[in-house]
Amino acid sequence: MTNKKQQIRADVPPNLEPVFANAIDIRFKDDEFAFTFLHKAPILPSHKVRAIVAMTPQYAKRFHTALDETIKMFEKQYGEIKLPEKPEEPKGVEVA
Repeated sequence: MTNKKQQIRADVPPNLEPVFANAIDIRFKDDEFAFTFLHKAPILPSHKVRAIVAMTPQYAKRFHTALDETIKMFEKQYGEIKLPEKPEEPKGVEVA
């Protein structure tokens, strides 16, 4: 089996805005995985849903493999990604 990377042509709409997420909710059922990308600003009381992406279990597994390979390449180039033991609490000063 050859390990050739396939080039994908994608037409990006000119009005498409990038999405930043710092949290994710992952759900699944027998025929689908749903990834809900969330953003939580330190000053807001709740997360804001930024995007929901659904895919088949087969594609989710392919996505997992691709992400794992990409992280390995990133760490080879830039060094290990270190995770904190627990998420950092938001810091700031409240002004009434």
